[in-house]
Formats: sequence, C-alpha cells, structure tokens
Amino acid sequence: MAQLQKIAVLGGGAGSLAAAFYLSAQPGWRERYEITVYQQGWRLGGKGASGRNAAQAQRIEEHGLHIWFGFYANAFAMLRAAYQELGRPLDAPLARWDQAFQPHDYVVLAEQVGSDWRPWHLVLPRRPGEPGAGSEPVSPWRMALEGIKWLRQWHSELQPTARAPTGIFGDPFTELQDQASTLPLDAHLHTGADHARLLATLGRAEVQLRTTQAALIDDDRTRRTLVGLHIGITLLRGMLADGVFTRGFDPINREDLRAWLRRHGGDPALCVDSAPVNAMYAQLFAFEDGDPARPNLEAGVALRWMMRMSFAYRGALMYRMQAGMGDAVFAPLYEVLARRGVRFAFFHRVEEITAAEGSVDAVRMSVQADVTGGDYRPLVQVEGLPCWPDLPDYGQLDPAQAALLQEHAVDLESWWSDWPRLYREAFGKDLPQRVLRRGRDFDHVVLGLPVATLPLVAPALLAASPPLASTSAALRTVVTQACQVWLNRNTQALGWTYLPNGEEPILTGFSQPCDTWAAMSQVLPAEDWPPAIAPKSAHYFCGAMALAEIPPQSDTGFPARAAAQAKANAVELLNDRIGALWKEAGSGFPWQWLVDPLEAEGPARMDRQYWRANVDPSERYVLSVAGSSAHRLASEGTGLENLFLAGDWLRTGLDSGCVEAAVMGGMQAARAIGGFPAEILGDNDAD
Repeated sequence: MAQLQKIAVLGGGAGSLAAAFYLSAQPGWRERYEITVYQQGWRLGGKGASGRNAAQAQRIEEHGLHIWFGFYANAFAMLRAAYQELGRPLDAPLARWDQAFQPHDYVVLAEQVGSDWRPWHLVLPRRPGEPGAGSEPVSPWRMALEGIKWLRQWHSELQPTARAPTGIFGDPFTELQDQASTLPLDAHLHTGADHARLLATLGRAEVQLRTTQAALIDDDRTRRTLVGLHIGITLLRGMLADGVFTRGFDPINREDLRAWLRRHGGDPALCVDSAPVNAMYAQLFAFEDGDPARPNLEAGVALRWMMRMSFAYRGALMYRMQAGMGDAVFAPLYEVLARRGVRFAFFHRVEEITAAEGSVDAVRMSVQADVTGGDYRPLVQVEGLPCWPDLPDYGQLDPAQAALLQEHAVDLESWWSDWPRLYREAFGKDLPQRVLRRGRDFDHVVLGLPVATLPLVAPALLAASPPLASTSAALRTVVTQACQVWLNRNTQALGWTYLPNGEEPILTGFSQPCDTWAAMSQVLPAEDWPPAIAPKSAHYFCGAMALAEIPPQSDTGFPARAAAQAKANAVELLNDRIGALWKEAGSGFPWQWLVDPLEAEGPARMDRQYWRANVDPSERYVLSVAGSSAHRLASEGTGLENLFLAGDWLRTGLDSGCVEAAVMGGMQAARAIGGFPAEILGDNDAD
C-alpha cells in the first residue's frame, strides 16, 4: 500500500476549506491523503466567520456584511454539493442550499446631488439558471453584447426631448447593436476595421447625447439613464481601444479605474464620478489605508466585476443568507469535511514557517488551549441549526485554562492577545509549542493564511521564495469596520418606503465611514429573541476604516482602541447621517428605536448593539490597487516544491477580495496537488 501524503492546511477560511473540500471530493481520497486543518481559536471562516451570542438572544454577529452574487459559480457549486452530501432531514432548518440562500433582485445606489442623498433604486431582472449549476461563457465580448442591448433599451426610454431627430444623427444605438450582432462570438476573429466601425458609431452616439442632454440633468430618471449610457459608451470605447476583447482585462490593470475612464473621454459627472462608479470603490473597500481621499482600484478588476455582476449572473443578481455566514456556509462545510475524515486541530496558532532545500521545512504553532475528552466539538444548536458560537466552549477545555480565559475575556483570535503572558504568569511556563516537520507531519502545506500575516509569521518563507516576497510587498490591505443594530420598528417605519416585492434594500456608495447598508431582517427568525423585546428589523453597516498602523504585538490595547473608534463611527453615522436614508429618524437619532434588554436611555442603548474593527492581520481586506494584480501568484507559484497557496489574494481570474475568489484559490491548490477539479469557471477572460 502506498504511503499516505500528509497535507497540512494552515487556516480555516474559505480558501483553505475549498482546498480541503476538493482534495477530499474524489473517491478513494483517504487511500491517498491525510488532511489536517490547523485553526487558531475555536471557529472556522476567516473574514467570513460569524458567531452566535448566547448572552444576547443567540443573535448573529458577523465580521461584516456578506452578500453572495449570482455570478459566484464556484462558491455556489461547492456549497450546493456540500448541502447535497450533508443530506439534512427535509424538515431541518436550512436543509437545502436554496433554503440557506434566497434570491435578491433589489440594490440601491446612494447618489449625491448637491447636498442631497437620493436613493437610486435598481431592480435587476432574473436570468436563466441557478448559480453554481452549469456554466456560461463569460468572455468580455459576450458580456459586451448584452451591454449593447441595454444601451439601446436605455436610449429608447429617454424622453423624446432627450433624443436628437433621427434625420440628423440616425439611430446610432440601433446601428451599434446591428453591427455588433453580426460579428463572430470569438473576438479574435474580429478585424481592426470591425472595431473601427464600432468606435465610429459610439462616437456618433456620444455626440447625440451631448447635443441633447444639457437641460435634462436635473431630472433624476433622465439623468440616471444618461449616466448608464455614458458609462456604457466609455467602457465599450475603452475596451475596443485597449484590446480588452482579445487580451482580457489584465493589461489595463496598470491604471486606476477613474483614470482609465478619464483617458477614454468619460464625462466627469455622468461617468467618472457617477454613483455606479463610486459604488464599485465602496463595494471593494478601494481606499488606500481606508482614506476616502485616496481611492484606488485597478481598471481591469473593476470592469471585470461590473460586467460579470451585470451580465454573467444566474438566477438573481444577489443571494441573501437566511442566517449567519458561519451558520449557512462554514458549519455545513465543517460537518461534511469532518464526516469525510478531514481532521481539525483547533486552538493551533501559526507562529513561524521555515523553508529549507526548496521546500517548507517546518511549521511552529502555539497550542492555545488543551482540549479534554478527545477532539474539540465546535458547533452549538440554535433552534435546531448547527452554528458557531461567539466564544469557545470552555467546558471542553482544561478547567484551569478555561477559568483564566473567561476571567480575562481573552480573544484567542487576536494577533495582540495577551494570552501568552497570562498563561506564563499563571502556570509558570510558556504556551506549549507544536512543531510540524516535513516528512513526518506533512508532505504538502496549503497556506490559507491571509497575505498580511506573512511578514509576521513567515519572514523566513518570504526569504526563501522571491515570488512570494514580491507578492507580499506589492499587495495592499485595508482595515474594515462593521456595525449591526436591532430595531423595534420595521424598515418601512424608518421612512424607507420602497420595498419592491417585499425585498429590503442593500445600499452602497453612501457617505463614509460605513458607506454600505443592508436591512437584514430576514435573519431574525434564526435568532432566539424573547417575544417581549423581539426586534422588528436588523441592519448591517460596513466600510473601510481609516487606520493604517499595525502596531507591535506587545500593544495588547490596540484592538480595544480600534473597536472604540468603530463604535464612535457607528454612533456618528446614526446620530448625524442616517436621516438621509431613514427619513423618520430626522436630525438626531431616536435612540429608543434600538432594542436594548437593559432599557438604557439615549446613546447608552448602543452598548447592546454590535460593532467591530477588523484590524487583525488575518482580517484585513486585500485591495486591488492599480498595478498590484500583476504580482499575485497562482497557488503553485512560490517556487517551493511542497507549498500551495489558497485564498482571495491569489491570481484567480477575479483578483479581488470576495468568497468566490477565495474558493477559486482553494480550488487551485487542490488541483495543483491532486489534479482535481480540472476546471475552475471564470479563471480567465476567454470563452
């Protein structure tokens, strides 16, 4: 019998779990591999982890707002397979993937007109199919063909006074669609003359718009139609001029999105600084060091996102989870993997990774706590649903350690945790160290740790791998912040009266900080509130946070200071700015709206809400600043023979921070080690 290949998976985020999922998906995998996932603390999920707060009605507490897009083909395919394999009883909570995720068509752009904020309501049409089922071409040209149809439609919806007489200009939008529809679907078969004709027609279309639009900008509907037309014309002109249809989006990543739009003649108000463009920056937290004055987003990454989000989704534009991310995603994945035989070593924090002779040689970890009675059982039941708690189950830990952890409210997930000092002072020795050795404990390493952690725990690895060192130096990250509030009135009673088909809003592009808001009342039935204080709505906010520093590990007070700033930002949002969205709030937030079991007065009710600053190196969001994606690596690209990367910071074909990119990175790792899966949808811009 062949010797098993031992695979050490470092970290328990979406990329790591995707790697483990696909490595263990093939029949007979247990005769080939022994897979162990090493995770600090008590829960899986990485930036997508959530926890249930047992002291507060088992409410869901997230790292931030998590909404899945309908073009997430790989993430949905993995999750669908996990739910099918899990085979929960049909009457169990979230028994199927389509009970855990519900389609959502309604999105709002916050548009600033003068000093006013006006909601731009968009209800996107359903498309054929379901996410994660089957495939669909996502080449730039195929998506552009759909965009051209929308341009013609938008133009037809303009008021007659906004359209020039056809005798002067003809109908360039109809002409554009006719020209494009006759060209081969394979853009490599287009000629230079073909694209020159399209460019000329786009030029006539823009001249027509500029000739007729001046007096119509103050009308919201017409202005927004003009915004869509101007953005579409500029994108098509730029993509034709820069050869995107044959070269893909990557070559234009050297420029920031707004700079690229300006270079291709984008109108300052109706394109470059428009609400849809602003929303792209907000959606991808694209502000260096969280500074609103320093937006930076690769043009190619942004265009790929815009077009896939608009024209490559299946079913609905978005899908909302009906419980927490941990409940709907990471609990089912954990259960499936554990059932298959993947091992999990919780409370193992990576401290150092070393390399020798072209391979990872050793991984040193702190054992944060001793589990008694066998393997740690991480999940709890909430209303019959397996969930991750917001704290460890201290009853499964060594009693003396558990008492100390509880007494000091130690955060085992924090880089700045003072647990090593507390442990040493209490027990007269350092935290136990576990060293994994190549050839004894592992043959391959799947590195699922986020890129911001590498200079801290793996400087020797960076020294041994110049490609990885280049990636680590080039990729920028940003701190994000999140806030959740539970209200004793429903969303409509806040003054937000537009709820198409009963759907609550998901809004982005608002003023900063916390520029994104989603009413998330659909998760309330999954919580366990006493009837007397049961909330009528729940609301999540998130955004980039202006915080550049990563202080020394010895500064154990840093997370608390950052959290206090996140709370202050949330209070300021509610007290000073939320009235622009929640009209009934007026000026000065009515704090009695907040659900508070202690029934405090005024802003003190905020103390029973939830906020966080995602300052930990493992929590920082990876930006796609201009020119950075060229430094991203594929999973096997480090030059170290037994090291395989996983996560959303890899070169995936999406090249931006999201669960889809993380899953694609994990799939790359599984394919590099075991040859499966053979196909990763959307990992390039070709058909």
